[in-house]
Amino acid sequence: MRVPVVCALIGVLTVPASLVFAQDHEGCPMHKAHMASAGVDQRHQETTGLPSDGIEHHFLLSTDGGAIRLEVKDATQTAARDRVRAHLREIARSFSAGDFSMPAHIHDQVPPGVEGMKARQDAIRYTFSEIPCGGTVTIATADAAAIAAVHEFLRFQITDHGTGDPVQ
Repeated sequence: MRVPVVCALIGVLTVPASLVFAQDHEGCPMHKAHMASAGVDQRHQETTGLPSDGIEHHFLLSTDGGAIRLEVKDATQTAARDRVRAHLREIARSFSAGDFSMPAHIHDQVPPGVEGMKARQDAIRYTFSEIPCGGTVTIATADAAAIAAVHEFLRFQITDHGTGDPVQ
């Protein structure tokens, strides 16, 4: 009776690790993050028309709020750069009006911090500016509650987009 158990155990132990790991996606500690990021990228592309593979996102925290920066990876892609700029202008306009429907659609949920940003709407300024390969929306306020909401929003963006930007 012990022979079949030992043979089965040896058979399992001799399966190449690459096959075991390739099959065990659910066991990957980063599986949920990879899947969320893939969904975010797809919804971002559908919503904005910007290809996720040619665009670099950054979400930056500052003492008075933070910034959303998007850049094309290839500086020769001027049409894509112009679409990035148009997208960021729309972000600045819609956020100023209290409309956060675009990030809610992209992330398939209302991002943390949005309700606080809406509540403190009159205390927050959203300013678009061009940079050589794209643009930046600067989010600035002197209101402590608004800063906390903006930081919560930007930290969520950093995590959900997987940018690796500092969260402090």
